Amino acid sequence: MARRASRLAAGLAVLLAAAGPRGAAAQHLPDLVTTDALRVCADPGNMPFSDRKGEGFENRIAAILADELKVKLRSYWLTQGPGFVRNTLGSGLCDVIIGSALGGDLVQHTNPYYRSAYVLVSRRGDFTGVAALDDPKLKGRTIGIVAGTPPVNRMGEVGLVSTMKAYAPYQFDPGNPHQTVAAQIIADLAGKTIDAAVLWGPAAGWLARQSGVPMDVVPLLREPDRPALTYRIGMGVRHEENDWKRTLNTALRKRKAEIEQVLRDYAVPLLDEEENRLATPAGESKP
Repeated sequence: MARRASRLAAGLAVLLAAAGPRGAAAQHLPDLVTTDALRVCADPGNMPFSDRKGEGFENRIAAILADELKVKLRSYWLTQGPGFVRNTLGSGLCDVIIGSALGGDLVQHTNPYYRSAYVLVSRRGDFTGVAALDDPKLKGRTIGIVAGTPPVNRMGEVGLVSTMKAYAPYQFDPGNPHQTVAAQIIADLAGKTIDAAVLWGPAAGWLARQSGVPMDVVPLLREPDRPALTYRIGMGVRHEENDWKRTLNTALRKRKAEIEQVLRDYAVPLLDEEENRLATPAGESKP
């Protein structure tokens, strides 16, 4: 996975040795966490999540947290890919990864602050009514997907592998006009090179909206649990830094409404905390 689409499958491993052994006193003030700034580990070119200009939704969420903590925000940049976590959070360069999928046990997570899903993206009207990967309308169609992400397994189960177009999970060519692999896939969809795409929703919603071509973005909520196509997203911190995790949990709880609004501003498909359905916006009654 999703750190997300092409990013969701990127490193969820942390170098535990970087933190070193801690005594009883250190439990109350983690020795690697900077107390006068929120030091965020971030990708400088991974929209809609983050970029060096601070235009991504994770940049905006980080700013909300820094405001709540009454500290300065400092971002430490490294392109996501193999070694991202080890060379940022694990090395002590920074103290928190703003978006990390729960489920991995090599980083410690805060409480989740949103839940989302992989989505089917298509040009508007091409696959009206299609909401699951086993729909016969998808058979024989060229479907773009990031290689190695969870939906690949599901596509194999429903007979879509033979015609899918798998894209390499990382884009390191500086000459490529697209920041990310997900952006490349959406561009190919807009240009009719492919018929549809299956991508991590938090990336796909914003990219589809920015494509200039009307698109349908449908969360895949009818798929079986294995492989999971829905994920809870929290923040990643180093193991044993429990006080730091609790500090972030408190800030997330206090600023929940603002954070949700940021996510909605960026067209992130937000799911109900328990049920496989879209979440009701804050302030509205559940249907």
